[in-house]
Amino acid sequence: MATRVGAYGGAFTDKHRRGVNITSSWRVYTLGFTLLVALAICSRNFADRGGPHFMASLTVAGLAYLLAIREFFATAKFSRTVIVIGLVLAAMWHVAFLRVPAGNDDDIHRYVWDGRLQRHGYNPYLVVPSDPAVKALHTAETRNLNNPDLPSPYPPGAQLFFRAVTAIQESTFALKLAFVLCEVAIVLILLDVLRYRRQEAHLVLAFAWNPLLAIEVAGSGHIDIVGALFLLASAAALQRRWRTTAAVGLGLAIAVKFLPVVLLPLYWKRIRIRDAGLAAVVIGLLYVPFLNHGRIPIGSIGTYVQTFRFNGPIFAALNHVAPSQFLAGLAVLVGMATAAWLRSTVREWSPDLLTWPMAVSLLCAPVVFPWYLLWLVPFLTSVSTLPIIIWTVSIIPTYIQWHLRTLGHPWGALPGWVMVVEYGCLATAGALIVLRGLGIRRVSVD
Repeated sequence: MATRVGAYGGAFTDKHRRGVNITSSWRVYTLGFTLLVALAICSRNFADRGGPHFMASLTVAGLAYLLAIREFFATAKFSRTVIVIGLVLAAMWHVAFLRVPAGNDDDIHRYVWDGRLQRHGYNPYLVVPSDPAVKALHTAETRNLNNPDLPSPYPPGAQLFFRAVTAIQESTFALKLAFVLCEVAIVLILLDVLRYRRQEAHLVLAFAWNPLLAIEVAGSGHIDIVGALFLLASAAALQRRWRTTAAVGLGLAIAVKFLPVVLLPLYWKRIRIRDAGLAAVVIGLLYVPFLNHGRIPIGSIGTYVQTFRFNGPIFAALNHVAPSQFLAGLAVLVGMATAAWLRSTVREWSPDLLTWPMAVSLLCAPVVFPWYLLWLVPFLTSVSTLPIIIWTVSIIPTYIQWHLRTLGHPWGALPGWVMVVEYGCLATAGALIVLRGLGIRRVSVD
């Protein structure tokens, strides 16, 4: 019987290894069904987001996800059956959230409004939803959208996506379904990326099982998943040296939301000047339908930076001594500096490099909503990204804000313990990985 020596010096027979894999498979099945039950309960309490039942079930789902991550990283290979069943389970809990309506003040109602405005010949960067002149354009799904006294803040790539989907069917459900289809596309591209990098296919479940996808894509419906799709497509193209496709993909991601702009240094000398120029032209062309007397409109993005605050402790602390515009620019610069450092120190291209500049920039941002982390989730397929994986779970307590608001509490004033848990878990995970790396380096030197 064939044997092999394990990483810690033990001899393992093929039979023993198969037994370990079977045990791991059953643990993954157990955790998958735990996620299914927990998220099904969570979907039934979606109307009371942040309430006791919602928080308890989502917390169970988050812990089950982290235990599953341990299995995915600790096990060399899972069978195709495990992967298929895992994806089927993810599809089941997505259907559960697709069936429930989005929250009354979720951003998706703004998406419907922006798409509707465009199809009626209006510019969403100029029209304010509360303007009596456009009262007749409202529908039951747009009448109570959030921040009705502000024009749209979303970049042109997002706007044209809203228009395309609402042209097919004007509803929040149609948009949620479109977002879930973007998730499916991410799964397919991610499987190709893993195969190309000779990583195991089961790591796709590190993406598909993340509870944020169920809540913020199938449940609330957020445009961030579209940007994440373009960004993953860009990363996949770059690893194959399809430089033009990679540049255009990054440009489209930036045109959905501006966060990926911090990644530009990572693309330095990996794409050609003409590729970068083409990406800039694509972004410029996307703005053409929205030009106002030859000027590029920005909507309410300035108001967002100036006045919106949520779950951003670093920004809040520095805002006492520095203006908001400066700190917003600083958040971008810190992300770009991280990308530049990675570009100079890590020679080999890896899609998971994209997580760190965006994560660092978000840590310094004025607003850190849970759905902002959707940009990071497709790239969390290696142990090096474990702190960010933990962040996607430790951010769960922030949902309590939605419940507190129904009780009359002001928006944005999170209880102190929430950010202690969220960022404490993130800091602890980061510190442990750093210490472990130093320990391994010391042992190797000795």
